[in-house]
Amino acid sequence: MGDEKEQGGQAGPVEAGSFAFFGPDKPRWPVLISVPHAGRFYPDDVRDLSAHPLSMLARLEDRHADALVSGLIAQGYGVIVAQVARAAIDLNRDPRDIDRRMISGMPHGQALIETAKSRGGLGLFPRSLPRMGGLWRAPLHWARAQARIETIHVPYHARIEQAMRAIRTEHGEALLLDVHSMPPLDVGGAARPDVVIGDRFGTSAATRFSEIARAVVGMHGFCCALNHPYPGTYIAERHGKPESRRHVLQLEISRDLYLDSGLCEIGPGLTAVRAMIEDLAKALRDELSRDSNFALAAE
Repeated sequence: MGDEKEQGGQAGPVEAGSFAFFGPDKPRWPVLISVPHAGRFYPDDVRDLSAHPLSMLARLEDRHADALVSGLIAQGYGVIVAQVARAAIDLNRDPRDIDRRMISGMPHGQALIETAKSRGGLGLFPRSLPRMGGLWRAPLHWARAQARIETIHVPYHARIEQAMRAIRTEHGEALLLDVHSMPPLDVGGAARPDVVIGDRFGTSAATRFSEIARAVVGMHGFCCALNHPYPGTYIAERHGKPESRRHVLQLEISRDLYLDSGLCEIGPGLTAVRAMIEDLAKALRDELSRDSNFALAAE
């Protein structure tokens, strides 16, 4: 993982697979890992519609974010990694969050939602990026849009739900650590966060997990923020149900911590960031195991 050297990834038919899942059938740990924006595979219809080289669409990727979690795979965690590029479809968006302006052939009266993300060009199907303008030469036909949802978005979230259920059955409580990378933040003179933990202001995870995460990040010497500017989006909202003992934390890592100066390839900081993430996963699993043992003792 993380060894793909071609900036902008590969093109081909979407049947190549929309995600990869690593981990034992019986969950070893109560922590699941998701990396939804790591995909570097570009389906043929994305390439055909693109107004830019694939290397430009790569700006949408959480570049080499899969490399951040390779050590967790070796330790037996369940890890789900997107293979299809975010330019095709954003797995961290509601499947109804579609900008009507970029779709053709949409049935009359189709129920969609409009969010700040889609209005800003970054809905389910990304429309534009700063300094690039529009991404596409022509609108995406509704039938193709639905095909992407059914073959990429639906299976990814179904696999998360399946894994979370299995963890709940085995361990009594489950936590999804949703791993992303972010551009270096410009906060105008204030201490710049290296890492942002998102729990949707306490609605996607019990606050003790956010507190543990901030402590671990700080112990590794990184500056950490909570919920600002990234509180967590669709994955955290959909799968985080603390009242049902299912928690989601979103983890945003500044790309300059682990990539080279061009923010394209793996840099010298990767080892330190991996170590932080591995310690974070261990701290979270220890807390979950402690809670699970207490609950069993009380029954």
